[in-house]
Amino acid sequence: MEFGAASSRVLNSNHFLCLIPHPKKFQSQIDLPSLNLRLPSNASFQISSSISRRDCTFKATLKDTNTSTPTVKKMSGNEFELSSLTALSPLDGRYWSKVKDLAPYMSEYGLIYFRVLVEIKWLLKLSQIPQVTEVPSFSEEAQSYLQGVIDDFSMNDALEIKNIERVTNHDVKAVEYFLKQKCQSHPEIAEVLEFFHFACTSEDINNLAHALMLKEAMHTAIFPVMDELIEAICNTAKDHAHFPMLSRTHGQPASPTTLGKEMAVFAVRLSRERRDMSQIELMGKLAGAVGNYNAHLVAYPDVKWPQIAEDFVKSLGLSFNPYVTQIETHDYMAKLFHAIIQFNNILIDFDRDVWSYISLGYFKQTTKAGEIGSSTMPHKVNPIDFENSEGNLGVANGSLSHLSIKLPISRWQRDLTDSTVLRNMGVGLGHSILAYKSTLQGITKLQVNEARLSEDLNQSWEVLAEPIQTVMRRYGVPEPYEKLKELTRGRAVTKESITQFIEGLELPKEAKSNLLKLTPHTYVGAAVELARTVDVAVNLVNGTKVFETHSVKS
Repeated sequence: MEFGAASSRVLNSNHFLCLIPHPKKFQSQIDLPSLNLRLPSNASFQISSSISRRDCTFKATLKDTNTSTPTVKKMSGNEFELSSLTALSPLDGRYWSKVKDLAPYMSEYGLIYFRVLVEIKWLLKLSQIPQVTEVPSFSEEAQSYLQGVIDDFSMNDALEIKNIERVTNHDVKAVEYFLKQKCQSHPEIAEVLEFFHFACTSEDINNLAHALMLKEAMHTAIFPVMDELIEAICNTAKDHAHFPMLSRTHGQPASPTTLGKEMAVFAVRLSRERRDMSQIELMGKLAGAVGNYNAHLVAYPDVKWPQIAEDFVKSLGLSFNPYVTQIETHDYMAKLFHAIIQFNNILIDFDRDVWSYISLGYFKQTTKAGEIGSSTMPHKVNPIDFENSEGNLGVANGSLSHLSIKLPISRWQRDLTDSTVLRNMGVGLGHSILAYKSTLQGITKLQVNEARLSEDLNQSWEVLAEPIQTVMRRYGVPEPYEKLKELTRGRAVTKESITQFIEGLELPKEAKSNLLKLTPHTYVGAAVELARTVDVAVNLVNGTKVFETHSVKS
């Protein structure tokens, strides 16, 4: 019996189907070894065959005689309604309460709302252009009506637009039709309904909506939590400024620092990224189908459309991008998402350091009645907040990295790959804000373990080799580094051995006295002052106080 290439395959699934192209060569007696089929030793083998005009079907069923398959309830997606338990994304399920502040801006509701806002603002702008006589200046009452459509926009309105989209199969066109329906009862606006979406491509509306979504999400939800996090780390730095701590470089004991100064480093690093983020210009365009104002100029050749578009984009609180294709080029988005990634990377570094300090016993964690650290080890108080933060920062950075790499690339004047990707902005931001809140929660549980800090320092007198050999250099003692290396490298060093070494040095009396007073606890340099003045450093980095966040309403 000929099986060709298929005959040498390993049967490693429950069912294997082989089609035999030569039915005339089918043998009634099948010799299993001749099939060259390698089978598990515990498998039972059943053969069924059928012959048609064109082929023969050989079906082998493997059954593991040593195991039994558990009964699994069959479930269908049709049985499930969207809820916190059925949501595919944990952001919309388990973590909803921690990320819901992003929902008004990063959800589809937010996208629809800002589309409505842009369409109405554009109609109002057209009414202010003298050459566009077909859209006369609106009365105060008509302007108030249009503004009311924005201010009173509701979930029911968004659902109505989704219903229209089911017919149009076009989300932006559905917004236009909704506005025409909404305004047809107003006599003044009803006269100019066709000027909704005038000379616009969908991307004119979308790019401005996306920019406004980001602007409001950053100012209303992201920046405040970032600032709260920086402030919490600043406070930790100041509160622990005076606690001496053994440093570790390459994981080995190194010159002492203070716990507060090490926290201050992260506060300043994070504030620097926070400043850079706030200075990124969020950009927009309104230049028509391929960025040239083609339709605009055919309809109204005497209007300076590039200037009109710039004024309009700036009126929304955005920066104007004059050179575009059909889409705004998304370069600013890449810059923003890269900046968030860098902020997140620094926070991962913080999370891991604090995790390690907890592991060393430098920090204890406060316990909460009823909480369980381990399902089997009752004593455990795990650093879960910092672990949760680190994990979510990784998920956030993965999403934001794809956005920042993909969005600036679009074939020719545009392709549609950015459209579906842009709908995931909330994923990266959501996991970021979830991580920030986890770190904040973890910081509130930290308690310094002074005894453990002191214990490590008392066992590390070798760290004084650095200041001793440096003072020896100052006063011309020959081979100071080599002498200290011989004393300390790979050897147990005690207070007594260090004292004996110092007393044997030919140094001025005052210099020798100062070295004899030195201990691992006091050899911390300017660490205390650096930690205590961290607020000044953070404010200098940012130019203005980092903790003052202003939401910009469009």
